[in-house]
Amino acid sequence: MDHRSDGKDIAPDKRIKTHAPIGFTLDDAFSDNEDIDVPDFSPAALREELAKNMNGADTWHAGDSSIDDVVGKIGFSVDPDASVSTFDIDAGHDSPPSMSHSISSPRIQSESSSHQDSLYEVPLSSEFSQVSLSDHQSPPPPQHEEPEEAASEYPAVQIDLSAPEVVAKELHIDRASMESASTYDHSPMQYAQYAASHDHFRPKSPPSPIKVPPSNAGAASTPSLPLPTSSSLPTPTTPKHSEPPTPTTRHRPTRSAGPSMLDRVISKTRPPHLPPKPRTEDRKHQHDWEEMMKRSRAAEEKRRRALQERRLARERRIEESLSIWEREIVPDWTVVHRNPNLRRLWWQGIPTKLRAPMWQAAVGNALALSRDAYKTCLSRAKRALASGSFPTTVLSLLEDDIRTTLPSIHLFIPEKGPMYQDLRDMLCAWVVARSDEGLGYVLGVAKVAAMILLNMPAAPGFVVLRNLLERHCLRSFYGGMASKDDVEAYYRIFDTLLADGMPKIYFNFKQHQVSPAAYLPDWLVPLFLDHLPFEACARVWDVIMLEGDAFLYRAALAILGVLEPRLFFPDKKELLELLRGENKAALEVAKREGRLLNNGKYEIYGLDEENLWERIDSMDEWWRESTWKRLIERELPDL
Repeated sequence: MDHRSDGKDIAPDKRIKTHAPIGFTLDDAFSDNEDIDVPDFSPAALREELAKNMNGADTWHAGDSSIDDVVGKIGFSVDPDASVSTFDIDAGHDSPPSMSHSISSPRIQSESSSHQDSLYEVPLSSEFSQVSLSDHQSPPPPQHEEPEEAASEYPAVQIDLSAPEVVAKELHIDRASMESASTYDHSPMQYAQYAASHDHFRPKSPPSPIKVPPSNAGAASTPSLPLPTSSSLPTPTTPKHSEPPTPTTRHRPTRSAGPSMLDRVISKTRPPHLPPKPRTEDRKHQHDWEEMMKRSRAAEEKRRRALQERRLARERRIEESLSIWEREIVPDWTVVHRNPNLRRLWWQGIPTKLRAPMWQAAVGNALALSRDAYKTCLSRAKRALASGSFPTTVLSLLEDDIRTTLPSIHLFIPEKGPMYQDLRDMLCAWVVARSDEGLGYVLGVAKVAAMILLNMPAAPGFVVLRNLLERHCLRSFYGGMASKDDVEAYYRIFDTLLADGMPKIYFNFKQHQVSPAAYLPDWLVPLFLDHLPFEACARVWDVIMLEGDAFLYRAALAILGVLEPRLFFPDKKELLELLRGENKAALEVAKREGRLLNNGKYEIYGLDEENLWERIDSMDEWWRESTWKRLIERELPDL
């Protein structure tokens, strides 16, 4: 049932249109018939009349409770603009449900007075359900001067939850249709709030606002509608207009200025399986360790500066010796074979401006190539490229080889480097020249050609490249499968020299079954350009041009001598990684110390021009040219 009372006397000329529920008989106090007595509207009279008409309710007395308690018990709202609708949950009896909560509680008052049109919070409750059906305050009840029956301003709504689908009904009762009330059946698809389930209400997404079908002209919209208790229907609450939630700022972790709690507890100077040290002793040892590391870094920086100073001093000596070179060596370079002092001067490095003529003279022209040999081979290569007959696989290998050539100087970067096209043309001409012999491209030759182009023009450089790679040792490694037997002979020669000069390294390699085939081709094919620093490699090349294949092996043995303290790994995999220049521990140390990692793979091991040549010079005690010649005669008798 739905009743409205504001506790005030109403003037006789104000006629309110109300719908009297079935079973509730009340004389029309506002008709024009003057013979009918106007009922008493005192609070006591109202309580008696209400108690008399409530089904199943006991007689109330004026002294039992105050008007606030009474209206709270029967479901009235103290708010004059609020309304109460009765819902029959069981759909089996007409008696009004007993409310366990007072409608005039602070929560309900706030809901009825709020101006909202949608539901945002949907808490689940098994005792009480409330839904706000309107977003506007009810206008004042319309005044009717007709002497007709007063219709109820607030419709009675009944929700049946016992059916498979929940159905909401709004009852309109007047004198013309007392026996039948107009019923509004709403489909669950159109009004989802009437056929609600737990799946329809999501706590994180607000449901759509509830729509109420329009009532007759005499009925006003209700600002709030309390729902009865239901264990299957969630309890949506009226939204509250509040400030939009501020976006949560991302927590920015802060670092403490001092050591963390873990660092204060865990000892860094003793293994965890040993008993802990006293704190004073641990602090002392930690301080000593920090001092040692500081001195080590200072010593490393001092060593690096001294190395740089010695390198600059050596370059100055080479430039100062330019006059000796021009006076004694340039006229006849073969004098170095007869004069030990001049030979020693050659080993110290050729001046940069004299490197091109000295290399051409030392390498010679055993193939008797003409000056136009480069132009002829290049024109053939360009015709093959234009006609599409140049092998695409060879061209792909050539481009990949150029991409990895001296990346630290950025001169041969594909399509961008200023010397890229010169290098590509020389390699294409070299491929065409070797195609007459049935030989193909070999990865690593781009490094050799690039080093030659850095010191001389392309035409004389092509002649030097062809003759240098025609020396027997390099031709064997560049000859493919046809020279497999010669390559195996050179491996045996290297093993013999390694066993004679460095027996510990030799037996360590034998124990791990590491043969020269695992590392020697990577050194000899590019002539050490991938593994040595550029300055050290240029000096090695100066001596290779003079001494020939023998110095290739002497330089390779010197590299192993510099790496000797690092070669004794218990694992073969780690040993091979070190020989390839990919040892992870050395890489991390080099990064921490700020060493350049793109100027030779072995720089991460501290290998530089100075310690390499110290090792080469120390080999004079046991290296003999006669030994090299004897091994060549034994392994390669046809040579």
